[in-house]
Amino acid sequence: MLDTIGASATSILFVDDEPSILKSLRRVTRSMSAECIFVDNGRDALALMRENPFDVVVSDMRMPEMDGATLLAEIARDYPETMRLVLSGFAEDDLILAAINEGRVWGFIHKPWDDHQLIVTLQHAITTQQMMVERALLRRTVERYTSELKESFVSFVGGSLPMQAVYNQIERAAPSNASVFITGPSGTGKELAAEAIHKLSERKNGPFIALNCAAIPTELMESEIFGHVKGAFTGAVSARDGAATQAHNGTLFLDEIGEMDISLQAKLLRFIQTGSFQKVGGTKQENVNIRFVCATNRAPLDAIANGTLREDLYYRLNVVALHLPPLNQRENDPILLANTFLQRFAAQERKELVGFSSEASSLILGYDWPGNVRQLQNCIHNVVVMSAGPLITPDDIAIALQLDPQQVATIISNKAQTQPFTPSAAPIAPNASKPNADELQPLSEIEKNYIELAIEVCHGNVVKAASALGVSPSTLYRKIQSWEAKAS
Repeated sequence: MLDTIGASATSILFVDDEPSILKSLRRVTRSMSAECIFVDNGRDALALMRENPFDVVVSDMRMPEMDGATLLAEIARDYPETMRLVLSGFAEDDLILAAINEGRVWGFIHKPWDDHQLIVTLQHAITTQQMMVERALLRRTVERYTSELKESFVSFVGGSLPMQAVYNQIERAAPSNASVFITGPSGTGKELAAEAIHKLSERKNGPFIALNCAAIPTELMESEIFGHVKGAFTGAVSARDGAATQAHNGTLFLDEIGEMDISLQAKLLRFIQTGSFQKVGGTKQENVNIRFVCATNRAPLDAIANGTLREDLYYRLNVVALHLPPLNQRENDPILLANTFLQRFAAQERKELVGFSSEASSLILGYDWPGNVRQLQNCIHNVVVMSAGPLITPDDIAIALQLDPQQVATIISNKAQTQPFTPSAAPIAPNASKPNADELQPLSEIEKNYIELAIEVCHGNVVKAASALGVSPSTLYRKIQSWEAKAS
């Protein structure tokens, strides 16, 4: 038997085999802003739960066929976010307390009940249930966010939010055959992005051919792209395939496209549109299947205005736009990259180097890196070669970057002002008296307290706190989850 009252986002299921009890409950709860459903047996209650789980279930303990203990145990197992209350007589207190201790029941309502107290108990249960749902939703969101964060991606290293956006764009664009136009300052990894697009595409087993248009003389550029036949020009002693032929069924990456001669851009546009071309000096039409990825370190619209980039070519290539941020906008990525380069070059140079001092890390994070990742890579290679080790110091970095002591001090000081929380910061005030050995806190406890303080100062923004602490957000989320698991 089933009866309902009202309609609301919050739902309560009452289960009791006595009609008089259900009638009384119906009367008391009529004023509540909740959907109240009343059934007289456990089997119907379970069937309703399977159809649409309730927020709160209130059940009698003693019922025929299926008693309340069995019903609530099944609900606890299958619907843990549902609040479970018992309608009970005083003689059942021991049984109810055991159920509460085992986690099968959240609370109880004694028969006979006080109407006001019953409403208060139900409202408390609803509030608690909503908090549990929100907490579970937050936990799932954190888990999803943590799983989606990447500290590396194909050949990239970096866990900053700007790079998460880049990784996401590459993943979305890669499966398509659409042309991609990559912008960004020199040294930001535009070729790495092109390679990532290729490796994640259906053309991954085909060739990836890269041409730097700024590095090839204008008179040779057409031959580099399209190839030439024997005798096409002085020095063409044999026929040669160009990048267009070599990239068949693969990807052709044209770096610094704005440096290409404007007249050759017209031929390139026709090639992109038709997929066909002629080798220099040849008459035979050749057809290829190529995906185009291009890049420039200049503002494309400025290049169009200056007459160095054809507008029609730009819009033909710019189907998917991808911008790579400069290194100084990538949060804590410089130190992640520096550690990666340190390991790579230390192994290559066969040197024992353990890492960077805290001040060296601050210098790396505070320096502007006008040459971006390429400059950082070269700097760390220089440091590995020249440092006596085993710990890299600010002086090692300064020599590689040709910085004077005053510049180094200013950069480290500015970084300390903009980033008050650092892994090396001491939780004990400088003038405080030293604790005794038995007063020392476990390091894990100090870390937990400091991270919680950072999150509080950052108004609950975990990503901002992670940036202030010099770690990736995923590291903090993993620690928070670990603490919550231990607490539960």
